[in-house]
Amino acid sequence: MQFAEVLAGLPTVDHLAGLELLDGETVAARLENKPGQAGSVRVYHALYQEFGAIDSVAADKGLRLYAEHTVDARANPGKHPNIDRLLTLAEGGQPFSVRLLPA
Repeated sequence: MQFAEVLAGLPTVDHLAGLELLDGETVAARLENKPGQAGSVRVYHALYQEFGAIDSVAADKGLRLYAEHTVDARANPGKHPNIDRLLTLAEGGQPFSVRLLPA
């Protein structure tokens, strides 16, 4: 399944301006619901809804959701920072809590 097909099956995020990934109280990353990041907001939001945080288990699922983009991220480190973050988590990186940013 291609990413566009996966994305179509994820919950919408029209109610969000974005979300923040937190390392304790520190904002580690901010994903905004705008072109170029909206797909990642949908993926991370879906993972948060299912798992309650972005940990290694959520990261494994997220890498599957990103489909062909995960393959590209593995071949081109740094090109897809939101996928790179999941790759690090899947290998035992520090999990993140999530703060939703209402629209």
